[in-house]
Amino acid sequence: MADYLDRLARFVEGTRFDALPATTVAAARLVLLDTLGAILAGSALPENAKLAGLAAIRSPQGGATLLGHRARADAFWAALTNATAGVALEVDEGNRLGGGHPAIHVIPGALAVAEEQGLDGRRLLESVVAGYEVCSRLGGATSQRANVHSHGTWGTIGTAVAVARLADAPAATIREVINLAASMSPANSWTPALDGATIRNLYPGRSGLQGILAVELQRCGFTGLGDAPSDVYGTILAERFEPALAVERLEELGTGERHRIERNYFKLHACCRFNHFALDAVMALRCAQPFEAGDVMRIRVTTIPFGERMASTEPASMLAAKFSIPYSVAAAIVLGRTDLAAFEPPALGDPRIRDLARKIEIRAEPKMSPRRTDHPTAHVKIALSDGRMLEQTTTVPRGDAANPAPPEEVTAKFLALAGPVLGEARARQVVDAVHRAETFKDVRALTAVLAGGAPS
Repeated sequence: MADYLDRLARFVEGTRFDALPATTVAAARLVLLDTLGAILAGSALPENAKLAGLAAIRSPQGGATLLGHRARADAFWAALTNATAGVALEVDEGNRLGGGHPAIHVIPGALAVAEEQGLDGRRLLESVVAGYEVCSRLGGATSQRANVHSHGTWGTIGTAVAVARLADAPAATIREVINLAASMSPANSWTPALDGATIRNLYPGRSGLQGILAVELQRCGFTGLGDAPSDVYGTILAERFEPALAVERLEELGTGERHRIERNYFKLHACCRFNHFALDAVMALRCAQPFEAGDVMRIRVTTIPFGERMASTEPASMLAAKFSIPYSVAAAIVLGRTDLAAFEPPALGDPRIRDLARKIEIRAEPKMSPRRTDHPTAHVKIALSDGRMLEQTTTVPRGDAANPAPPEEVTAKFLALAGPVLGEARARQVVDAVHRAETFKDVRALTAVLAGGAPS
């Protein structure tokens, strides 16, 4: 009887564009667009621009685009650079069912290899669907340790699977690649993210590079464990690893079971997903019963247990602010917005936001979970100076497949992120190109419009 790795490998081998439901293809296009927007926006940060310059110098003959820059690198460096940029602003999509943020771990490597090899758009989309599915399923089968950050863990397998699919690898090879990639999974903690240390942004970049490397190591003859995910996730990164969950209803995909890429979430607030539960409640209250920051006496946010670690009222940097519930809630009330500008200077130094953040108390409720849709994820109670007590509960935040935003809103998000880097006209060209990605005989027709307007 085939074990879970054989079943996953056979699924990857059998993933073909022509057999994918139209809804899956549409979801893959939208996830691709959203991820490209996150990468392009993040590429403008100074450290990411310098990293792109380093990548171009280290691999001057490379054939993969460094998104947002007039430079190329080999697929290894391009995956590292683009994935790092794509997570830097906390606007990349994710998956409530598991896998953390599958797309940023799959798309940069798949795109870089497809471009380097001149493959067509159909191959790119099917590889993204396959890598995303496996990545999310392995994540969902893992109950990670409290301080283990999901970025860079099973995402290494996501990249490796997508690249193996691009190569039309047989199932036996794909299984070997999964095992090699699992043993190369970085072990990363939440601490850098909470402290605002940008080394955290290398997590998906490094796993993207290592996912591509896993495919090459298999070709070189390197061998892995017979079941590396159980070894790495079951003994190091997680409290529990349940292989059966990784293949639950796998054979029903496309015939009653939706692919994981259709069941994702898009970020509509430019910060950690765990802030979104409270932010949806706060924004709903502001809309229904308008009030000003000066009216607030105190705020209590009850949310998922991890929220207690996101209770800093004095974040020292943009990244730290994106992992602070008090800052995010205060910025939403003071500025009336939760986009990139709410986490950048001058907002970071706004005394109104800092003062209000100190009035916010964070409490944890053990029953609240980011994966549940049948129970609240946040309850916000705001006491106002006029005696009013405002309360609002969030269950599934907007942008999740269970509470979706229209595709037009995701497209508008892309244009807002990509426009400052590419210019509005070229950003719209990218939207058009992604919407017809499967028609390209060579994905270079897509990447040609993703280079930036200035040298790295």
